[in-house]
Amino acid sequence: MTTDCVFCRIVAGAEPATLVYEDERAIAFLDLHPVHAGHTLVVPRHHVTDLRECDADLAAHLFAVSARLAPVVTQKTDADGFNIWTAAGRAAGQTVFHLHLHVLPRFFGDVFGPRQPNSKPPEATRGELERVAARILAGE
Repeated sequence: MTTDCVFCRIVAGAEPATLVYEDERAIAFLDLHPVHAGHTLVVPRHHVTDLRECDADLAAHLFAVSARLAPVVTQKTDADGFNIWTAAGRAAGQTVFHLHLHVLPRFFGDVFGPRQPNSKPPEATRGELERVAARILAGE
């Protein structure tokens, strides 16, 4: 636990939260600043900054919890769909540096992102794709 991390304090019971799920590895609670009612955060019980520090088993567990909660949140809020997403780093919009997955109910006509642009980005050439793939594969 990191005492300067609000999510660690929530996990420890030192900060209030409205829990909707908990197990030995994760908890889920309603976002204090929800985009829509039912906006849920799924967090690991131990401090992990973001997915770059997260082992694959824990990441799979967090996603499984999110996938279990998403249909219930969608149904109970009469949402038209949902997003499950996370941000890694300030450039991606992360503001609390404890890994968390958002389960966000979505409604037709809402204006919150993430969304694809109205027009698709230009198609990449096969050569561009191959160069990026080579760089990614070299990092394995």
